Amino acid sequence: MSHGFELAPPKGPAVPDNAALAGVSGLLDRINKALLNLSMAALVLTALVLTYSVVSRYFFHAPTDWQDEASVFMLVGVTFCCTAYVQSYRGHIGIEALAGMLPPAVNAVRLFVVDLVSFLFCLFFAWKSWALWHEAWVDGQTTSSTFAPPLWIPYAMMAFGMSLLTVQLLVQTLARATDKRAAGGQP
Repeated sequence: MSHGFELAPPKGPAVPDNAALAGVSGLLDRINKALLNLSMAALVLTALVLTYSVVSRYFFHAPTDWQDEASVFMLVGVTFCCTAYVQSYRGHIGIEALAGMLPPAVNAVRLFVVDLVSFLFCLFFAWKSWALWHEAWVDGQTTSSTFAPPLWIPYAMMAFGMSLLTVQLLVQTLARATDKRAAGGQP
């Protein structure tokens, strides 16, 4: 079993055989890379905000009431907006114990079923996330702190990220169903 340390990093996400799916995959790749860059900037900003908070409290005895929620909101955005990028490289954690023992044709079916079930789960999660966002937007929900930022902000990032992941999984599932490589058991 390989842990991937000895492997060269992939040059990019797999391109589907189907021209339409390849076009959608290319668009997703550009969106994912833009969100990745935005997320990297948000992580740096989060570190700066938390550092400012610690310095402000320790040296100036001036507590801040906004830094925790701002940091959590940014981390929610980073987490959910990068899931489709990670999925495009198939970088999410998976258990490969069965992959080495199964014949290629059976493994191809297993991978298709996993992609399909993952797509259905993420579709449900995205739908519920948009419902949560809508409820927070309509009701004007805020956090319970004195800063009280609106809750629709993290819910929107969560819903958008899950929707993007759902589209990524749909493209990969359709690619697996239509690609000639997938029939041979390739990931």
